[in-house]
Amino acid sequence: GLSSSCYGPEEAYMALGGHPHFALYIAIATALTVFVISIGYNQVVELFPSGGGGYKVASQLLGPYTGLVSGAALIVDYALTIAVSTASAMDAFFSLLPPTFLGYKLFAEAMIVLLLILLNMRGMKESIKILMPIFLGFFLIHIYLIVYGIAAHHQGLVHIVPDTLEETRKTVAEIGWIPVLALILHAYSLGGGTYTGLEAVANNVNRLREPRVKTGKWTMLYMAISLSFTAAGIILLYLLWQPQPVAGKTLNAVVFQAILGDSDLGKTVLLLTLVFEAGLLFVAANTGFLAGPSVLANMAIDNWVPNRFRHLSSRLVVQNGVILFGIFALAILLWCQGKVSLLVVLYSINVFITFSLSLFGMCVYWAKHRSQASPRWLLRLGFSFIAFAITSSILCITLVSKFESGGWLTVVVTCTVVFICLLIRRHYTLFNKKMQQLDIQLKQPIVHPLTNVAIDPQQPTAVIFVGKSPGVAMHTLLNVIRLFPRHFKNFAFLSVGIVDVESFAGQSELEKMRTEVNDNLQYFVDYCHQYGLAAEAYAAFGTDTVDELVKLALKVSKKYSNCIFFSSKMIFEHDNFITRILHNETPLTLQRNFHLEVKELVILPMKI
Repeated sequence: GLSSSCYGPEEAYMALGGHPHFALYIAIATALTVFVISIGYNQVVELFPSGGGGYKVASQLLGPYTGLVSGAALIVDYALTIAVSTASAMDAFFSLLPPTFLGYKLFAEAMIVLLLILLNMRGMKESIKILMPIFLGFFLIHIYLIVYGIAAHHQGLVHIVPDTLEETRKTVAEIGWIPVLALILHAYSLGGGTYTGLEAVANNVNRLREPRVKTGKWTMLYMAISLSFTAAGIILLYLLWQPQPVAGKTLNAVVFQAILGDSDLGKTVLLLTLVFEAGLLFVAANTGFLAGPSVLANMAIDNWVPNRFRHLSSRLVVQNGVILFGIFALAILLWCQGKVSLLVVLYSINVFITFSLSLFGMCVYWAKHRSQASPRWLLRLGFSFIAFAITSSILCITLVSKFESGGWLTVVVTCTVVFICLLIRRHYTLFNKKMQQLDIQLKQPIVHPLTNVAIDPQQPTAVIFVGKSPGVAMHTLLNVIRLFPRHFKNFAFLSVGIVDVESFAGQSELEKMRTEVNDNLQYFVDYCHQYGLAAEAYAAFGTDTVDELVKLALKVSKKYSNCIFFSSKMIFEHDNFITRILHNETPLTLQRNFHLEVKELVILPMKI
């Protein structure tokens, strides 16, 4: 989140054109709104401690289609996180080089994205030993430069407020209040990229140390303090030192060079400052690769994207997400020619779509739960509404003012993602209807009296995975009996209910899911008992099917030493590239996990 202060303040200041003193209003507004939005997002952390952020808030509080819009915006947003952070990092790095090297900047940006793809596919994990020095170096040097830059120009500091008021009065007299307000809001909206880290915290609360809610709130507070001080402080430096744009250099590089001077020590500190900026921006770029697959996993549970993305416990699934976001980011970066000013426009629009929907969802939540909420519900509603008003205003202003100069692209890309998700959901809906018909055909009636047969764990045992469709599990059971007549003496049925047990609606969802899963499992146990077969069932609940099934299977295998696991794989009559992407990832991922644990999983074909 702090890395966005490398490009957000510059974009806001440059948008003011010939009215630099208006930057004072933007500095104050930036510092205040960071805190207001962070307080609003503290409530998101409370309600969704398992992560999911904007997508889960919009889906559970405003409806699935609103959630789809928020999720699509987040997918584009994380791709743009990679693109804009990489481009800004290279801008900082190339500020140290002669202008003759600028022709290689876009190539270097593309190479950095490809390098990050390669590192993440190899399972790169950010170490606190690496991150802490980069963060501390960046923050401490910027604190020093901001404090020293203001102190060295303290005479100008006295005149800032009167000069700003005088320029405001003159400009209003010349063109009127509305154009002045529009100019300030437009510049302020372009600096809105500085708030992006707040959403990243809410999306990835599940990665934080326990207790996650408390840790998440402290993270929000630290981010708000550091971000508001750094972003507002840099804008104040622009206002005091009045830097002029220099080709091939960021405005930060220009103003820091003016503050530090041309001495050897000044050049060394400037070098360190820009290296730390580039380092933190590379870390920010990698956030897109780490957090993007989490968004896909949450959307996959609701059938908006291929089911294969839901299994975050599988390294191959994470790699699929890394490749997807990497190629997406590379395409956007090349299309925008690495121009940070254009990338920030695209970035801000998607960031504030998610912000606005999340905070509006919180408004709806407090309005609906005011009777059950604490006495402070009105205060929380007020904070959520103010934060929603700020973010939605920034969104509208940015979209209108920058639509022709690049804003249209992010609208087209986001709408394309929404359209693809709708097609995927439609396919799964039609597929599920066909599976319901198969359930009716394959589900066997229980007509014979039930015989409770004692289980002997030493005897051969068939362990069968039961999903949403009882027809598929029945197909597996009947084929096991047919292929291995009278061999298996015990049958164990395993099922996992997909539910976010930690969200605000988790308990009610868990009860509903528990009833469905247990009823389904009990049917198979009863079916075996009517034919005198020993059987029992096991259930688990979580957000990752494969992870929970593997844990459950390892537990069962300890009881049954002589067991074999069975699952079914769909065989489509008209097989094509699309069906291979959308189906059969779960049994194959399970099989890979089981082989690593030296367990046998037999996958039986089921023709559709």
